[in-house]
Amino acid sequence: MSQDSSHRHSVVALVDEGSNPFELACLTEVLGIDRPEVGGLLYDFGMCAREPAVSMRQGFFTMTDIADLSALALADTVIVPNRPDTVAPHHPEVLEAIAQARGRGARMIGTCSGAFTLAEAGVLEGHRVTVHWQWAEEFRARYPRVHVDDLVLFVDDGDILTSAGSAAALDLALHVVRRDHGAEIGAAVARRLVFAGHRPGGQRQFIERPLPKLNTSPLAAALAWAEQHATEAITVTDVASRAAMSPATLHRRFRNELGCTPNQWLTAVRVEHARRLLERTDLAIDQIAHNSGLGTAANLRDRIATHTGLTPTAYRRTFSGGVES
Repeated sequence: MSQDSSHRHSVVALVDEGSNPFELACLTEVLGIDRPEVGGLLYDFGMCAREPAVSMRQGFFTMTDIADLSALALADTVIVPNRPDTVAPHHPEVLEAIAQARGRGARMIGTCSGAFTLAEAGVLEGHRVTVHWQWAEEFRARYPRVHVDDLVLFVDDGDILTSAGSAAALDLALHVVRRDHGAEIGAAVARRLVFAGHRPGGQRQFIERPLPKLNTSPLAAALAWAEQHATEAITVTDVASRAAMSPATLHRRFRNELGCTPNQWLTAVRVEHARRLLERTDLAIDQIAHNSGLGTAANLRDRIATHTGLTPTAYRRTFSGGVES
């Protein structure tokens, strides 16, 4: 989806003193890099800080020539990264800039302990968020009027989006691309990053290993087969048989390696396929439901609404005309 630069969505990331750069790098890689394969830049991406030079975690390097906080006044989306000290009060200038951006309607993205900064700025009350599990009890104690779900990778609560620690920032960034630009472009970016999709935000944080690799997990070949056949009437038992496991063992391996159940994973694959059909075809809703493996039009409507907040018709109207695979 190409966009005229004068109308491109503006994203500004706040760079915090002492932050771990990993989450910031994830958001920069997904949202800030020029991607000719999907028509060029997806966003106008920039960074800002209270000071022109900011030292990253443990002083490994210093970021310089960063815009000042006035950049937040022009942002459509503000990214607030993890902060190393969740107890010390943040600088009032930073909190005021965040609150003003939110007050004029900017979307807020917080990664890991960045949720503390958003809460301190007063923009999270009444919202649902996630943080890294190790910060959850502290966050609940300090901000009891914010609902914390520390079992999930990320939370999309409309114009407030938050992710758990580390790699969950990449999951959230790809979710933002899918939400803003559609499933086709989201899938294209994930392929470019050599990153497996289908990790919905509702998956749990406590994943023992990353997504399975072909040479290390018996799940990998079964997942590849299931993804190819997900639009058919395959069941969890079929996937278990393909993996040479009992359904109970498959369920346990999914929980340990993917952080979700086999049914959740299959549904995510089918929803992704349905979204692509909505974007790229004029098939009727009931036909898309059948072709994507979701069964009925009612189930399709429910799943699309859950994943995107839109009806299938509204989703099609918004995202039709995406790039080709």
